[in-house]
Amino acid sequence: YYLNKQNEKLLIFNNFNIKINKGAVSAMVGPSGCGKTTLVNIIAGYIKPIMGEVLVNNKIINCPGEDRIVINQEDDLFGWMTVYENMKLVVKGDEIIEKFLNLTNLLKFKNLYPSELSGGMKKRLSFARALAVDPEFIIMDEPFGSLDYRIKQKLHEELLNIVKASNKTVLLVTHDIEEAIFLSERIIILSKELAEIRQEIIVPFDYPRKIELKDSIDFLNLKRKIKLV
Repeated sequence: YYLNKQNEKLLIFNNFNIKINKGAVSAMVGPSGCGKTTLVNIIAGYIKPIMGEVLVNNKIINCPGEDRIVINQEDDLFGWMTVYENMKLVVKGDEIIEKFLNLTNLLKFKNLYPSELSGGMKKRLSFARALAVDPEFIIMDEPFGSLDYRIKQKLHEELLNIVKASNKTVLLVTHDIEEAIFLSERIIILSKELAEIRQEIIVPFDYPRKIELKDSIDFLNLKRKIKLV
């Protein structure tokens, strides 16, 4: 529930059930204000549901944990620390740090500060940190929302292949239909107001995916279909 200006309780979720398959990338699509971020906070353990429960690997979630990590639209980097120091804050061991900086093409920039990085590089660093702590479940809440279209397109392909290779379970929360189709293998479409599931759609494209897929007839037809839901 949440309280409106009249101090009335308004229901956000009702009879809401989803299952995220282990090792899969699933997307949740819905307009602003439909409860997507609230759901992210519940799964992450920041908010406790009034009724019902969230389970990860059959364990009930009551609080944040190392098995889950959230990547937000905002960069969670410390400006007074270098790329390397930002990594060292969440994971110990030079070998592990260098492995994930190399994986995200940031190793040669390890001595730079966030203010010296482009928007795309900052986002890659956020992903490197997330993968380095080795969570079971990565929750992405509009992770590319602050980036311009060109950078976003490049990162979609780069980071998708990295995440898939890691075999992590991923939930992408977004309002961008094109992004949801390209990155995920299943899309959960939410209603406009009360967060109810309107439809679930299986994305029929194999991994790895190339950015050219977005111009294909099948991709455009699926995008059109989802817009009509």
